[in-house]
Amino acid sequence: MPGLYIGLMSGTSLDGVDGVLADFSQERIAVISHASAPLAPDLRAELLALNSPGPNELHRAALAGNALALAYAGVVHRLLERSATPASAVRAIGAHGQTVRHRPQEFDGTGYTLQLNNPSLLAERTGIAVVADFRSRDLAAGGQGAPLVPAFHQGMFGRAGETVLVLNIGGISNLSVLGADGSVAGFDCGPGNALMDYWCQLHTGQAFDKNGAWAAQGEVLPDLLAALLQEPFLRQPPPKSTGRDLFNPAWLAGALAAHAKARPVDVQATLTELTASACATSAISYGNNSKTLAVCGGGALNTQLMRRLQALAPGATVVPTDALGLPALQVEAAAFAWLACQTMLGKPGSLKSVTGAQGARVLGAVYPA
Repeated sequence: MPGLYIGLMSGTSLDGVDGVLADFSQERIAVISHASAPLAPDLRAELLALNSPGPNELHRAALAGNALALAYAGVVHRLLERSATPASAVRAIGAHGQTVRHRPQEFDGTGYTLQLNNPSLLAERTGIAVVADFRSRDLAAGGQGAPLVPAFHQGMFGRAGETVLVLNIGGISNLSVLGADGSVAGFDCGPGNALMDYWCQLHTGQAFDKNGAWAAQGEVLPDLLAALLQEPFLRQPPPKSTGRDLFNPAWLAGALAAHAKARPVDVQATLTELTASACATSAISYGNNSKTLAVCGGGALNTQLMRRLQALAPGATVVPTDALGLPALQVEAAAFAWLACQTMLGKPGSLKSVTGAQGARVLGAVYPA
């Protein structure tokens, strides 16, 4: 059932929806069309709020899922219009939804992961089958349910005889280690853009630190950085995954309590260094001396962050994934198009070597057109 698939992604950064129309009929994926749309400010604020306990959560979460599905549908229609593709030509949409809680293996041994979405509404509004709820099956099989992208990274960026590292920096950062022998490993490194974006919004009113220009004006605070790096998750061996459940404003406030007089610009520089350090340490510790560190996600556009990554991981050449054939802002959406294709083919989308599950599993639930 190879053919045309759409992948949609609204990541932990909550900066918007990215979508791609991809063709899987050839040996290598071909992205036909790319579209993106910002999230409406009220929806973004609600999704952010729903990452933490609050009143009337079930009602609010259901309505947020509806609104997100309508935003997804808008991006789908844009993709179809730009490529002059009829909906009937697309086999399925991979729609991950918005993760608001991710607590694998906690509480009862299985834990849970929750992505807000309304796949039925998306299928109705587009006339295309939708594949959603990609993480739950891996959790049921004893895995972390994340990251889900390393298997796709292997098919897209893997090179025979060479180890390649692919680092996705969205709200949270995750690393894929594509071994020279065809092996694949992957795990969440720690914070990505989430804390930087929060601090920038709080102190400048801007949704993110464009090009890392604000951080570049500050000085890293060694004591604060050392305190942040004490977080046990950063030293925990894989398999591991995380989210805003851990790296959130309350977590940051705990570390900032002893630095109340710090200049906001210096805190921003330190948060940028935290992300760079967590990612570089992961690459050095588990990267098998790879000479290529390809970065995707919004973090690839942060000039200061990329500069610090290169300084902290000097053994590898740090480049955006554009250099390997797929633009940095298209990679995650393309991964969910691939995951939808795998599901429709009845093939696994997860890897035991990444999530720690009992084995590879076919992921997701299908909502027919």
